[in-house]
Amino acid sequence: MVSLLFRCYSRLPSAVTLTRFGLHQNLGRKPQRCVARTGNLTAGRSYSSERDQNPPKQKVVVVGIPNPFIWFRTRIYYFLIRTYFDRDFSIEEFTEGAKQAFSHVSRLLSQCQFQALEGLVAKDLIGKLEEKCGSLPSDFQKALSADPDEIMYTTPGDVGIFYDTNGRKFVSILMRFWYLTSARLPDDGMEGTRVFKVAIGDGDGETETKRLLTAIYEFQREFTKGVPPDWTITRIEHSKLLD
Repeated sequence: MVSLLFRCYSRLPSAVTLTRFGLHQNLGRKPQRCVARTGNLTAGRSYSSERDQNPPKQKVVVVGIPNPFIWFRTRIYYFLIRTYFDRDFSIEEFTEGAKQAFSHVSRLLSQCQFQALEGLVAKDLIGKLEEKCGSLPSDFQKALSADPDEIMYTTPGDVGIFYDTNGRKFVSILMRFWYLTSARLPDDGMEGTRVFKVAIGDGDGETETKRLLTAIYEFQREFTKGVPPDWTITRIEHSKLLD
């Protein structure tokens, strides 16, 4: 079980960058409860004129507490991947790459740019996504897109190592993402999501309603000798949008 806590403070810029979406080389159960808090946090003391010129910004950060059993099991798989498949594998680098791929692919889905998914998403999955996304209302399509700054939390889930009948070797990692969207979605039929208001500007400014959504993306790579080191997305689920 993973419990989530929302706290608000100014978000620090990330010091990690990734140069490609292909998830080459360095490219994973389900939380059941989350609590949301909103508020402004400022460091130090400022005069009224400074507060008017630099109103506090509100950000949401999700802190996850992983299930100990799942945490231990996935660490064993990471060790096996480094030992038998890729000695340079790092789950931290993989997670950063997966977040970028998730943001990029979700934006393409939102814009119904299915041809651009080739090489990133499994071919058999693209056809299914095209059929599902084409029938979604415009607000639902908008809610598929996850801006990098709106991805609140990312965690690996199941990790799999398997061989097919031809002896080919594969590794799959399931990743779960929590992200915010300002798309207007109906309250009914959206169980499992959280709705809260985020202040824009100072405390007397207008508020914007955002919803916290979850998505599951599974990344798979073939480790057979001579095969390009590419991670491919083989599963995409957006809670209550693309199930």
